[in-house]
Amino acid sequence: MSLNKFFTAIGTSKQSFHAKLDRQMSKNEAMAQLELVVMEVRKDHPGMNLRDLHRLIAPDFVGRDAFEHCFQSMGYGVQIKRAFRRTTDSSGVIRFDNLIEGFELDGVNQIWVSDITYYRIGDVFYYITFIMDLYSRLIVGHNVSRSLRTKYTTIPALIKAIKSRKDIVLNGLIFHSDGGGQYYSNDFRKVTSRERIRNSMGISVYENPNAERLNGIIKNNYVRHYAPKNFDGLVKMTAKAVKMYNTEKPHSSIGKMNPVEFENKK
Repeated sequence: MSLNKFFTAIGTSKQSFHAKLDRQMSKNEAMAQLELVVMEVRKDHPGMNLRDLHRLIAPDFVGRDAFEHCFQSMGYGVQIKRAFRRTTDSSGVIRFDNLIEGFELDGVNQIWVSDITYYRIGDVFYYITFIMDLYSRLIVGHNVSRSLRTKYTTIPALIKAIKSRKDIVLNGLIFHSDGGGQYYSNDFRKVTSRERIRNSMGISVYENPNAERLNGIIKNNYVRHYAPKNFDGLVKMTAKAVKMYNTEKPHSSIGKMNPVEFENKK
């Protein structure tokens, strides 16, 4: 998708997008919106360096050097794929090993994958966090929020996921995500540590395809058709979409069963 088509798809122009960021959002919120654009451009230009990305997107509120420093620290620099250890750089950004590469699944609660997507209603952006069991494709947790802060996104979604498994011990479960800050914050890691869940991250945004695919299915195949008019409607319609997905949608990867049916059969 071209950058212009991306802005058209979310119902705005490039100029209006930047004006909205300048006018209505804090710097952190603006950077979060900018990250969504960077992710979209990278799908078509996976090898484009950060300087060229800045030139293409041309955000008014952040200069070239600050853009490069910020997105380099977030893991968007062009890299040669290689094994690495969990590290913390000077910006406090934590990276975890990719624990799911080559992992052979044979049951539920071995790998959960997660991602955060956005949903636009009018001029307002909201955020939806999903957590899916990779083996059964069951959405075990989700949360809809007005903010990208960790306490409104990944933490409530993870707590819901843990509760959905009731008294099952999740010791050793791998929680895989991209490198978003909501997945390496101290508060989020306190929850995973308490449950003895192992954190896993992809080197790039392309190493979490199942979670990204889920975002598209829920948004485009369900929520957009339900057409929520406000935040409360989005909360209700997302919950409905998750229920329909879990209890009725057949999946070829699990024998054309729906996730609940597949888990019950197992």
